[in-house]
This record gives sequence, C-alpha cells and structure tokens, in this order.
Amino acid sequence: MKKLLFIAAFIFGGFLFTNAQDKETFNLTIEISGMRSDIGKVYIALYNSEQNFLKSSKDTKGTSAIISNKKAVAHFKELPKGEYAISLFHDENDNKKMDTKIFGIPKEPYGFSNDASGFMGPPKYKDAKFIVDTNKTISISVD
Repeated sequence: MKKLLFIAAFIFGGFLFTNAQDKETFNLTIEISGMRSDIGKVYIALYNSEQNFLKSSKDTKGTSAIISNKKAVAHFKELPKGEYAISLFHDENDNKKMDTKIFGIPKEPYGFSNDASGFMGPPKYKDAKFIVDTNKTISISVD
C-alpha cells in the first residue's frame, strides 16, 4: 500500500511540475527606430500564429508607444513561451489608424519583426516570426 501511495504521489507531483513549466512566461521589449518625427504614436500588434497574422482576433495583443527622439519602446509582459510576429505603424497624424493611398498602399511608416518585407504587399508570417523562450528585446525599423 505504501508503494502505491508513493507511486501516486510521484505521478501527481510530476503533473504539477509539468503544468508549472507550461505556465512559464517571458517579457518582450520592442525597440522601434526610423520615425520621421516625434508626432503621433506607434501602434504595435503581436500575433501568436500564422492564422491570425495581420488580422484582429482575440489572440492578437496590441499596445501603443510614445515617440521621443524619433524612437519608441514598447513592452509585452508575461507572454507564454511560443512563436510570435509583430506588425506596427507610426500614426503620424494621430488619428488611431493607418492611412493608405489607392490600392491600400500605406501613407504612414510601418514595420514588421525581423524587419521582414513583402513583395507587392505585407511579408509572410514565416519571415516575421520569432521565438520567445527567454526575456527578449528585438529591434524594428519603420519604412
């Protein structure tokens, strides 16, 4: 009977330890450069899958950052370990949206993680993705 209790306790303890590891979180800092001015804000979206990349969903996290000396810094705290991608834009006229020209071409500076770029459109998720498995700082330059 003691062996049975010991084995049950060992297995149960293993489950608790495994679940505690799955809950490990990390902080992500994004350093943004290349702005033309200090006017407006930078809006940042963080995506956790290819399926929601560049789409609004319940899994998309967002924040904004104030610009100083044509640079900005944004933070995402307590992110689960995983794969992510970022898109951002400098809202120069502070109207809280990315202004576009004809055919949806952006008027305002924008950027993606890994400084990814696309041909005749936004980059693919595979080019912008990165792994968060430690506290991390990444740099993005806007175009």
